[in-house]
Amino acid sequence: MKTEDIKGLADSDLVEKVKEARAELFNLRFQLATGQLDNPGRIKTVKKDIARLLTELRARELSASRDAAAS
Repeated sequence: MKTEDIKGLADSDLVEKVKEARAELFNLRFQLATGQLDNPGRIKTVKKDIARLLTELRARELSASRDAAAS
């Protein structure tokens, strides 16, 4: 998932995407443990996607708190 795509999402959509990505990461780790994982590089990609999503959520929280403090 690209940064431009993430910035275009609403807050509720970001939270939902984080939940979906964490579930996918769990499933990938489970497949890795059982020897059924075809593409181990996918784990790294999903972890980075989660980090991007959480970073955007945190940036929005910080900007909202700055705006509230400035008022």
